[in-house]
Amino acid sequence: MLGVSMAAFGSLSDRLNDTFDRLRGKGKLTEADINVAMREIRMALLEADVNYRVVKDFVTRTKERCLTAEVLESLTPAQNVVKIVLDELTELLGGTESKLVLSSRIPNVIMLVGLQGSGKTTAAVKLAYMLKKQGKSPLLAACDVYRPAAADQLATLGGEIGVPVFRGDGAHPVEIARASIREAVDTMRDVVIVDTAGRLQIDEEMMQEAVDIKKAVKPDQVLMVVDAMTGQDIVNVVSTFAERTDFDGVIISKLDGDARGGGALSVREVTGKPIKFVSMGEKPDSLEVFSPERMAKRILGMGDVIGIIEKAQEAATAEQLASAERMLRDGFTMDDMLEQMKAVKKMGGMKGILGMLPGGQRALNQMGGNLDEAVFDRNEAIILSMTAEERRRPSIINGQRRARIARGCGLTPTDVNALMKQWGEMNKMMGKVRAMAQQQTGGKKGKKGKKGKKMRMPGMGGMNMNQLMNQMGGMGGMSDMDKLMQMNEQFKRK
Repeated sequence: MLGVSMAAFGSLSDRLNDTFDRLRGKGKLTEADINVAMREIRMALLEADVNYRVVKDFVTRTKERCLTAEVLESLTPAQNVVKIVLDELTELLGGTESKLVLSSRIPNVIMLVGLQGSGKTTAAVKLAYMLKKQGKSPLLAACDVYRPAAADQLATLGGEIGVPVFRGDGAHPVEIARASIREAVDTMRDVVIVDTAGRLQIDEEMMQEAVDIKKAVKPDQVLMVVDAMTGQDIVNVVSTFAERTDFDGVIISKLDGDARGGGALSVREVTGKPIKFVSMGEKPDSLEVFSPERMAKRILGMGDVIGIIEKAQEAATAEQLASAERMLRDGFTMDDMLEQMKAVKKMGGMKGILGMLPGGQRALNQMGGNLDEAVFDRNEAIILSMTAEERRRPSIINGQRRARIARGCGLTPTDVNALMKQWGEMNKMMGKVRAMAQQQTGGKKGKKGKKGKKMRMPGMGGMNMNQLMNQMGGMGGMSDMDKLMQMNEQFKRK
């Protein structure tokens, strides 16, 4: 999940981790220590613009659990406190993943509501893109007749992802919504996404129009799009919509912005409605299914390694998977390194991946969010200046060749040396992975003369990813709190 930096929670994440660091430094904890920690957590949440009633209830529940003898008398009380905060934060965000529920009727209808500027139109397009990837045939209905060029914007964005848009120019929004259903039936479209109009503030006319459209098309799902930058005002907005349109779930948009993000933490608690999707970025594929536990872990600086694996699987092509098997067999080349750099870009760049590693978001915040992504372009230029033989066998690149390569790409021998050092480290790591793979597969013939079992890494001949990651440093089993804390400590020491 979530392949970009979560800027909206950066400050909150830093504050919470500072609090946990102080607890870890104390060993045994007293009630006074817990009280100080809870006061710091309360201030961190309030400064992140979380609704004050939500903060009060959250801290009360967390404090009550932290003051038990099981925590205070344990050998690792600080880790227990972090685990409790993680549990309560996960529950605050909804507890479990809430999937989009569609009925068996054709077409299904999904209606989007929200204030103007909340990101409904882009959310509609991203949702259409997601459903199209899942094998659906969506149709977008442009029911915002008030905002200038709203239908044009939807038509342009829909055209970019290959999804048709029904406009109904000149008609009333309710009639456009009705006609879009007929259009979907006529053109064999199985999902209609209705993009409704928003206003700068909640008003009766807007609310009544949303109610009328809902009565006219009887949507299977009503989703409210909420801007993460709304702050505490989000409570009044979602409460009013919940009363009038009784929506089924929430899409949090612009979660990659510089807002404090507290509004997103308040939605579930205030309305009882689940967060179904989060949108972080401008690209069509930046809408992602919301996972409370994984979001909570990222806010607490524990990363989302599962999300990295999912991103890698999504980005992988058949050619890349075959290349991965060859790397395990024959070694790591410069062509492989170039492909890996392209894959990292496709997954959101180093900033996105680092933000999903334990402690990574905190490191990014300490760097002011600055990470030199241009290094990919420099390294690509260096690799493309090599001969085919040099790319295939980097070990033959001596000082004379390095100077020639540097001249060819307009960089310095120092830049080439830096790339060669990176290649050496990655080649060494690939050697370790290859050794693990051979060890896991037995490496020798069994009693009946058969070779060991085939590797079970997904996309790499099948090696078991969880076992491999455990061998590489305990990154499998992400629910194991002790391993998470150990990784976080290791990251900070580095």
